[in-house]
Amino acid sequence: MSPQPLVESVKDTGAGLIHVLPLGGLGEIGKNMTYIEYEKDGKLASIIIDAGIMFPENDMLGIDYIIPDYGFIIDRMHTVQAVIITHGHEDHTGAIAHVVEHIDAPIYSTPLTCGLLEVKLKDAKLQHKLPLLHTVQAGDTIKAGPFSVELFHVCHSIPDSVGLGIQTPVGLLVHTGDFKIDHTPVDGWPPDFAKLADFAERGVLLLMSDSTNADVDGWTPSESVIDAAFDEVFRAAPGRIIVATFASLISRIQQVANAAERNGRKLAVTGRSMEENVQMALEMGYLSLPDNLLVDINRALSMPNNQVVIMTTGTQGEPSAGLGRLAYDRHRILEVEPHDTVIMSSHPIPGNEEMVHRTMNKLIQRGAEVLYDPIMPVHVSGHAAREELKFMINLVKPRFFLPVHGELRHMHQHRKLAIELGIPAENIAVVENGTVITLTEDNLTVGPRVPGGYVYVDGSVVGDIGPAVLRDREILGQNGFLIVNLTLNRETRAIIGQPDIISRGFVYLREAQELLDAAQVEIEEVIADRRYNSARDISTNVQRRLEKFFYNRTKRRPMVFAFITEV
Repeated sequence: MSPQPLVESVKDTGAGLIHVLPLGGLGEIGKNMTYIEYEKDGKLASIIIDAGIMFPENDMLGIDYIIPDYGFIIDRMHTVQAVIITHGHEDHTGAIAHVVEHIDAPIYSTPLTCGLLEVKLKDAKLQHKLPLLHTVQAGDTIKAGPFSVELFHVCHSIPDSVGLGIQTPVGLLVHTGDFKIDHTPVDGWPPDFAKLADFAERGVLLLMSDSTNADVDGWTPSESVIDAAFDEVFRAAPGRIIVATFASLISRIQQVANAAERNGRKLAVTGRSMEENVQMALEMGYLSLPDNLLVDINRALSMPNNQVVIMTTGTQGEPSAGLGRLAYDRHRILEVEPHDTVIMSSHPIPGNEEMVHRTMNKLIQRGAEVLYDPIMPVHVSGHAAREELKFMINLVKPRFFLPVHGELRHMHQHRKLAIELGIPAENIAVVENGTVITLTEDNLTVGPRVPGGYVYVDGSVVGDIGPAVLRDREILGQNGFLIVNLTLNRETRAIIGQPDIISRGFVYLREAQELLDAAQVEIEEVIADRRYNSARDISTNVQRRLEKFFYNRTKRRPMVFAFITEV
C-alpha cells in the first residue's frame, strides 16, 4: 500500500512535485536531517540528507543525546533512493546507526566522512550494514532514481565537507551543508565557487543555506589564524597542555599536532571516540604525523609536563566526556595539576553555555589555566557570517529560499538578508522541523506540520523516554522523594508498628524528627477517615495529604509514594 501524499492541496503542473521535509536542524542547533521527496502520478522517490544528533539541554536529565523524529516517514523508507551525508560532525552523522535500521538504501559520503560513519556502525554492532556505505568525492554525481546529486566542495571546520546540487524533474535545488568562505583553509582546498556559479547559470529553484551565524556581522576568520595562537600558548605554557575539541574535528587535531612538533612536545590522545577517529584518519591519510610524535597516554604521564600535549573531548560540558571527568576528578587516568593549561578549542553550542562554563570553573578551581575564544583565538567558527551568507545568495541567485541549520532567530535574520538582496519575501520560507515545503516549477507552498518531536536516547533505550519521564526526573533532582510503608490490620485498620519512612534528596531523617512526627499525624488522620475503604484509596490519599503537608511546611514538592500492606 502506497503512503498518503505529504500534501494534497498542491496540484501537479506537469513535472511533478518536490516535497522538502526537514526532520531536524530547523528551529534548533543540531540533529540535522532533511527528507526530500519527488511525487509524480502517485509514485514516490526520495533521498535523505544527513542524520545527526543534538546534545541534551540542561533539564534533560540522564539523556545521552537526541535524534531526529523520523517516525512519520517510516512507511516511506522503501522510497529512499540514497542517504547523503554532507560531512563528519556529530550533528550530521550521529544518528546514522538508528536510521540504517530502517533502510537498505546506499549511503554516500566523502572518504573521511565515510570513515567516521564506519566507526559509528561498528560501535553499534551494525557491521552487516557496512556494504551500504559508498565513498564519493567532491565533484562526483550520484544517480538516485529521479535525483541527480552533484557534490561540491565547501570549507568547514572538518575536511571533506560538501554541499549538494540536487537536480530534479521540477528544478535544481542547492543545499549548502555547513559552510564558510575560507580563502586560506588549513587543507589548502578553497570552496568550489565555479560549481556554484555553474548552478546559477543553469537556474536554481531553491537554495537551502546554513543559518548558524546569520546574526554575526562580517566574515568568519580563516582556520589558519589558529596556528599562531597555538604557537603562542605552546611556547608560554609552563606545564602540560590539554586541548579539548570534538573527536571528529580532524583538521584541529592536525593543527595541534603541528604546534606540538614545532614546540618540542609529544602528543597523546585520550577517550575512545578520539582514539578511534585519530587511528582512522591516520590510516586514510587525513592526519599526517611525524614519526614518534604520537605517544601512548600512559607514556605521556611519565614524561616532563612541559613536553606533553594531551587531546580529549568534552568542550560542550558533557559530564561523561574526557574534560568533564577531569573537571570533576573522575577521569580513570588523568587529574588536573597546577600549571596545566586547558584549551577549549570549540564554541559552546547554543543551550550548552551553562554546562560549558561550569566545566571551565571546575577546571580553574583545580588549578588549571583555561583558554578559550574570545580570550584567545584558539577556535574559529566553521559557519558563514552575514557577509558570506550574502555572497552565497548572490552567487547562486535562487528563485526560492529556505534558511536551514539554525534556531528561529538565526533563520529570521537569514531571511532579512535575503530580502535585502532582492529575493521577494513571499519566495522565502522560514519553518521549523516537520513543516512540509512543496515546490512546483513556479511556486513554493508551505504545507502542514507533520507529527513529531524529540526522540531521546538514554543508554540503550531509544524513544521510550518522554516529557513525563523528564518531568519526574526534574522533580526528583530538585526535591527528592519520600516513601512511606504502612502495615494495617485488615479488620480494625489499626497501624501495626511504626510507619517506615524512607527519604532521599528531601530531608535528612535524623534531623527532621519533628517534621516526621507531624507527618505521622497526617497519615493517621487519613487512615481514620472511613471514606477510604480500600488499600488503594488509602495509599492515594496518604500521598496527596503528605504532598500538601510537606509543601506547606517546607515549600518543596518531593515525590511521595505510599505502600499499604494489610495483614
